[in-house]
Amino acid sequence: MQVLPGKSYPLGATVTPEGVNFSLYAQNATAVELLLFDQHDHHRPTHVIQLTPQHHQTFYYWHCFIPDMEHGQVYGYRVHGPYNPDSGMRFDAQKVLLDPYALAVVSDTWDRNKAGHPGDNCATALKGIVVDPYLYDWEDDTPPNHSFERTVIYELHVGGFTKDPSSGLSQEMRGTYRGLIEKIPYLKSLGITAVELLPIQQFDPFDAPTGRLNYWGYSPISFFAPHNGYAINQDSLGALDEFRDMVKALHKAGIEVILDVVFNHTAEGDENGPTFSWKGLANRTYYILTENKRHYKNYSGTGNTLNANHSVVRRMVRHCLRYWAGVMRVDGFRFDLASVLSRDSDGRPMANPPLLWEIESDPVLASSKLIAEAWDVEMYQVGNFVGDRWAEWNGKFRDRMRAFVKGDSGYAEKMMQCLLASPDLFRTAERNPHRSINFATCHDGFTLNDLVSYNDKHNLANGEGNRDGHNDNRSWNCGEEGETKNPEINSLRLRQIKNCFAILLLAQGTPMILMGDEVRRTQKGNNNAYCQDNLLSWFDWTQVDKEKDLLHFVKEMIKLNMTLPHFQESYFLNSQSTTVHWHGIKPGEPDWSDDSHSLAFSLHNPEYNEEIYVVMNAYWDSLKFNLPAPSRPDGKGWYRLVDTALPSPDDISSTMPSEPLSSEVYQVASRSVVVLLAKSTDIDDAWMMPSETTFEGMIKDEWPGH
Repeated sequence: MQVLPGKSYPLGATVTPEGVNFSLYAQNATAVELLLFDQHDHHRPTHVIQLTPQHHQTFYYWHCFIPDMEHGQVYGYRVHGPYNPDSGMRFDAQKVLLDPYALAVVSDTWDRNKAGHPGDNCATALKGIVVDPYLYDWEDDTPPNHSFERTVIYELHVGGFTKDPSSGLSQEMRGTYRGLIEKIPYLKSLGITAVELLPIQQFDPFDAPTGRLNYWGYSPISFFAPHNGYAINQDSLGALDEFRDMVKALHKAGIEVILDVVFNHTAEGDENGPTFSWKGLANRTYYILTENKRHYKNYSGTGNTLNANHSVVRRMVRHCLRYWAGVMRVDGFRFDLASVLSRDSDGRPMANPPLLWEIESDPVLASSKLIAEAWDVEMYQVGNFVGDRWAEWNGKFRDRMRAFVKGDSGYAEKMMQCLLASPDLFRTAERNPHRSINFATCHDGFTLNDLVSYNDKHNLANGEGNRDGHNDNRSWNCGEEGETKNPEINSLRLRQIKNCFAILLLAQGTPMILMGDEVRRTQKGNNNAYCQDNLLSWFDWTQVDKEKDLLHFVKEMIKLNMTLPHFQESYFLNSQSTTVHWHGIKPGEPDWSDDSHSLAFSLHNPEYNEEIYVVMNAYWDSLKFNLPAPSRPDGKGWYRLVDTALPSPDDISSTMPSEPLSSEVYQVASRSVVVLLAKSTDIDDAWMMPSETTFEGMIKDEWPGH
């Protein structure tokens, strides 16, 4: 086999018309071996190429070029160098290492245990695959490019969405990228505009307690490769095409794809964890180490922390994001534990972390949605995250809304801030309020059904003695713990779920819904189901029929949010034309005291045909609210759109009611949300879409061709 010196750039394995260039960063390595494997038998290499410092090293980069090599070649590395943990170096030439820039991974024989113990692990190691990413036919794919103002996010687990037999899919299609494609009509009918996928970058399913699997996927093996476990075709290249097929299909439906990316740690764990890539290449470069260099600082809570603001790591993260956005055509990223990305090489917070500014200003990422989970295990930065365009998961919205709906004292004024997109946290007046990502639940914690069904977490199935998972859930079981046959409790639980959806979709900001909440998916009180790849976590499709009334309510609330312009404002209320007026049981007299458990407000913009009045009564008794006079003199009065205390279908209107309310007083039931609307007399009643209108029809005028 002819081997030429090659070039240090691009990093990874790059296909050219003449062959393949290999380049690897390995600081302080003394020698590197490139191992080539047969695509169908990768237990032992067919060729071992010795890379020498004289011919194949430029600075810290080891490289070579192999003529006539093509897409599909399996490869790995052995890297020689000092093993001296006290100085932070952990070279181990007995371990076959994965290229950090590999675009596809061979993982079918992966053994995590052998990678963490002495000895040769070639037969069970992870290997990369040479990929030409430009062979795929994207046809006429065009990203939807929704603004945040026109976005409703659905947080979704690719495997769990269709893995349950109730999905009605064939066994091979369940839990796959293609399985998700089959369920796009459901997503369209729901009305969401973006799916936020839990990690689909290749992760280690065996990084979990004994006898369990890592279900969520927050255990990265390769940042550039799609996860093989979600592909039907298990030839290791199958995941590439099937992931791209999924993206293309979602785009055709007008749905954006946001990836949950994990750049805060890797699956290599701490000093007791396996060595399969970064540890054996440049441990001191890739990880934040303790002062004695032997141990790892753990701001991620998983054993190690990526040294994100080191120049080499910054470049890797940036290249990775550019690849997913520019080549794989994803529409945005949610950064797990993003505060880690603001730490320096000693773990100290940086006022102006270069990585975050580089991501924000990268022209390739200019149209990508950037969403930060703005905290890590020791630092909370919601409202203070770096940058001019980052959106943030608003954890305060979640906590305050839960407490308010539950009926806790002292939350009326705090909830008021949340409804305005939290200007008390996000203090820049010019900031787009939709950079606040509002949510009641997410993958990490109770489902919405469990939030109103359990006072305490029930995580014994995780094998950690119920010690794992959050203790501060701000949940309320409505009278009994867990499932009950008590009709009054079940009725109250359903109303509380509707209240949460109503508040979420009536607030300024971008709403995010957790997979299955719209049909009361339950995890039986488990609020940390990261290792539950089973019925406990999967979407039960029988619930779609069982909870059709709730599903109808959620669909109509999403339509209301997407139809009324008051909820697509680009500026905080009262800073431009749309104004908010706060009320109590009497107009213009809000009650912000600690004993207050209700909110009322009206939204008015003289340029809009509609005016909105909302009451949120979290009190345990009904209250009489005197209605304010509509601001429009040409209107007929208030029409009721939503009352969560009423049974379906009266709890929400798909079209404008024919008659306005006859009274100037509205008796708001305990623990309920009411929405009224006043409209101009010179517009017709078709202000909202009829129920049979599809989401595709709604967007066709704004995004032609979909």
